[in-house]
Amino acid sequence: MPQKSGDDRAKPSREMLRVAQDVFYTHLKRVGLKRTAQRELILQAFLQSSGHLSTEELHHLVQSRDPSVGFTTVYRTLKLLAECGLAGAVAFQDGVARYEHQFNRRDHHHMLCVECGASVEFDSPAIEKVEHEIGRKHGWITTRHTFQIYGICQECQRKNGRQSG
Repeated sequence: MPQKSGDDRAKPSREMLRVAQDVFYTHLKRVGLKRTAQRELILQAFLQSSGHLSTEELHHLVQSRDPSVGFTTVYRTLKLLAECGLAGAVAFQDGVARYEHQFNRRDHHHMLCVECGASVEFDSPAIEKVEHEIGRKHGWITTRHTFQIYGICQECQRKNGRQSG
Protein backbone atom coordinates (compact mmCIF):
# COMPACT_ATOMS: atom_id res chain seq x y z
CA MET A 1 0.00 0.00 0.00
CA PRO A 2 1.62 3.31 -1.00
CA GLN A 3 2.02 5.69 1.90
CA LYS A 4 0.71 9.20 1.89
CA SER A 5 3.42 10.91 3.84
CA GLY A 6 4.33 14.22 5.35
CA ASP A 7 8.10 14.02 4.76
CA ASP A 8 9.77 17.30 5.69
CA ARG A 9 13.17 16.32 4.36
CA ALA A 10 14.74 18.73 1.90
CA LYS A 11 16.17 17.34 -1.34
CA PRO A 12 19.80 16.35 -0.63
CA SER A 13 22.53 18.56 -2.04
CA ARG A 14 25.41 17.13 -4.07
CA GLU A 15 27.65 17.58 -1.05
CA MET A 16 25.22 15.70 1.21
CA LEU A 17 25.06 12.87 -1.33
CA ARG A 18 28.85 12.70 -1.44
CA VAL A 19 29.14 12.60 2.35
CA ALA A 20 26.45 9.88 2.54
CA GLN A 21 28.32 7.87 -0.09
CA ASP A 22 31.51 8.18 1.97
CA VAL A 23 29.67 6.93 5.05
CA PHE A 24 28.36 3.94 3.09
CA TYR A 25 31.69 3.07 1.46
CA THR A 26 33.52 3.34 4.78
CA HIS A 27 30.97 0.94 6.29
CA LEU A 28 31.36 -1.51 3.41
CA LYS A 29 35.11 -1.53 3.91
CA ARG A 30 34.72 -1.98 7.69
CA VAL A 31 32.50 -5.06 7.23
CA GLY A 32 34.69 -6.50 4.45
CA LEU A 33 32.35 -5.95 1.50
CA LYS A 34 33.13 -4.50 -1.89
CA ARG A 35 31.78 -1.38 -3.51
CA THR A 36 29.73 -2.59 -6.50
CA ALA A 37 27.77 -0.88 -9.26
CA GLN A 38 24.54 -2.45 -7.96
CA ARG A 39 25.09 -1.20 -4.41
CA GLU A 40 25.94 2.24 -5.83
CA LEU A 41 22.69 2.26 -7.82
CA ILE A 42 20.63 1.20 -4.80
CA LEU A 43 22.29 3.85 -2.64
CA GLN A 44 21.57 6.57 -5.21
CA ALA A 45 17.94 5.49 -5.68
CA PHE A 46 17.39 5.47 -1.93
CA LEU A 47 19.07 8.81 -1.28
CA GLN A 48 17.16 10.49 -4.11
CA SER A 49 13.80 9.14 -2.96
CA SER A 50 11.53 10.70 -0.38
CA GLY A 51 9.09 9.37 2.14
CA HIS A 52 9.03 5.81 3.43
CA LEU A 53 10.02 3.03 1.03
CA SER A 54 9.47 -0.68 1.40
CA THR A 55 12.14 -3.01 0.07
CA GLU A 56 9.75 -3.87 -2.76
CA GLU A 57 9.21 -0.20 -3.67
CA LEU A 58 12.94 0.48 -3.69
CA HIS A 59 13.49 -2.65 -5.77
CA HIS A 60 10.96 -1.37 -8.30
CA LEU A 61 12.77 2.01 -8.47
CA VAL A 62 16.14 0.33 -8.94
CA GLN A 63 14.83 -2.09 -11.57
CA SER A 64 13.53 0.80 -13.64
CA ARG A 65 17.19 1.82 -13.98
CA ASP A 66 18.76 -1.66 -14.13
CA PRO A 67 16.47 -4.71 -14.49
CA SER A 68 19.30 -7.09 -13.52
CA VAL A 69 19.31 -5.96 -9.85
CA GLY A 70 17.63 -8.63 -7.73
CA PHE A 71 15.32 -8.21 -4.77
CA THR A 72 17.79 -9.90 -2.41
CA THR A 73 20.52 -7.42 -3.37
CA VAL A 74 18.19 -4.51 -2.58
CA TYR A 75 17.15 -6.14 0.71
CA ARG A 76 20.74 -6.73 1.81
CA THR A 77 21.85 -3.25 0.75
CA LEU A 78 19.00 -1.64 2.73
CA LYS A 79 20.21 -3.56 5.78
CA LEU A 80 23.74 -2.17 5.16
CA LEU A 81 22.31 1.35 4.84
CA ALA A 82 20.55 0.89 8.18
CA GLU A 83 23.72 -0.47 9.83
CA CYS A 84 25.72 2.62 8.89
CA GLY A 85 22.99 5.09 9.90
CA LEU A 86 21.82 6.20 6.47
CA ALA A 87 18.44 4.45 6.71
CA GLY A 88 16.05 3.57 9.49
CA ALA A 89 13.25 1.03 9.47
CA VAL A 90 9.76 2.17 10.41
CA ALA A 91 7.00 -0.37 11.07
CA PHE A 92 3.64 0.76 9.75
CA GLN A 93 0.17 -0.61 10.51
CA ASP A 94 0.21 -2.99 7.51
CA GLY A 95 3.21 -4.86 8.93
CA VAL A 96 5.52 -3.91 6.05
CA ALA A 97 8.86 -2.44 7.13
CA ARG A 98 9.59 0.79 5.33
CA TYR A 99 12.84 2.69 5.33
CA GLU A 100 13.39 6.38 5.66
CA HIS A 101 16.41 8.64 5.49
CA GLN A 102 18.31 9.04 8.75
CA PHE A 103 21.47 10.78 7.64
CA ASN A 104 21.74 14.37 8.95
CA ARG A 105 18.09 14.33 9.99
CA ARG A 106 16.59 15.64 13.15
CA ASP A 107 14.61 13.27 15.37
CA HIS A 108 11.01 12.99 14.30
CA HIS A 109 7.97 10.89 15.03
CA HIS A 110 5.06 9.42 13.07
CA MET A 111 1.29 9.59 13.24
CA LEU A 112 -0.27 6.73 11.27
CA CYS A 113 -3.82 6.24 10.00
CA VAL A 114 -5.02 2.71 10.81
CA GLU A 115 -7.56 2.83 7.99
CA CYS A 116 -5.79 4.16 4.88
CA GLY A 117 -2.12 3.98 5.91
CA ALA A 118 -1.45 7.72 5.63
CA SER A 119 1.46 8.96 7.71
CA VAL A 120 2.51 12.34 9.03
CA GLU A 121 5.93 13.15 10.45
CA PHE A 122 6.21 15.59 13.35
CA ASP A 123 8.74 16.70 15.92
CA SER A 124 8.20 17.22 19.61
CA PRO A 125 10.70 18.80 21.99
CA ALA A 126 8.66 17.34 24.86
CA ILE A 127 9.29 13.77 23.63
CA GLU A 128 13.01 14.52 23.19
CA LYS A 129 13.11 15.79 26.78
CA VAL A 130 11.41 12.63 28.09
CA GLU A 131 13.91 10.46 26.18
CA HIS A 132 16.85 12.22 27.83
CA GLU A 133 15.22 12.22 31.29
CA ILE A 134 14.58 8.47 31.14
CA GLY A 135 18.13 7.87 29.95
CA ARG A 136 19.59 9.91 32.81
CA LYS A 137 17.34 8.16 35.35
CA HIS A 138 18.69 4.77 34.29
CA GLY A 139 22.28 5.91 33.70
CA TRP A 140 22.10 5.55 29.92
CA ILE A 141 23.24 7.81 27.12
CA THR A 142 20.33 7.71 24.71
CA THR A 143 21.10 7.76 20.99
CA ARG A 144 17.68 7.57 19.36
CA HIS A 145 14.10 6.46 19.85
CA THR A 146 10.95 5.74 17.91
CA PHE A 147 7.52 7.09 18.70
CA GLN A 148 4.36 6.41 16.73
CA ILE A 149 0.77 7.48 17.26
CA TYR A 150 -1.98 5.44 15.61
CA GLY A 151 -5.35 6.93 14.77
CA ILE A 152 -7.76 7.86 11.99
CA CYS A 153 -6.85 10.70 9.63
CA GLN A 154 -9.25 13.54 8.79
CA GLU A 155 -9.98 12.16 5.31
CA CYS A 156 -11.01 8.76 6.69
CA GLN A 157 -13.05 10.45 9.43
CA ARG A 158 -14.96 12.43 6.77
CA LYS A 159 -15.55 9.31 4.66
CA ASN A 160 -16.89 7.38 7.64
CA GLY A 161 -18.84 10.21 9.28
CA ARG A 162 -16.55 10.42 12.33
CA GLN A 163 -15.15 13.48 14.03
CA SER A 164 -12.00 13.94 16.08
CA GLY A 165 -12.18 15.21 19.59
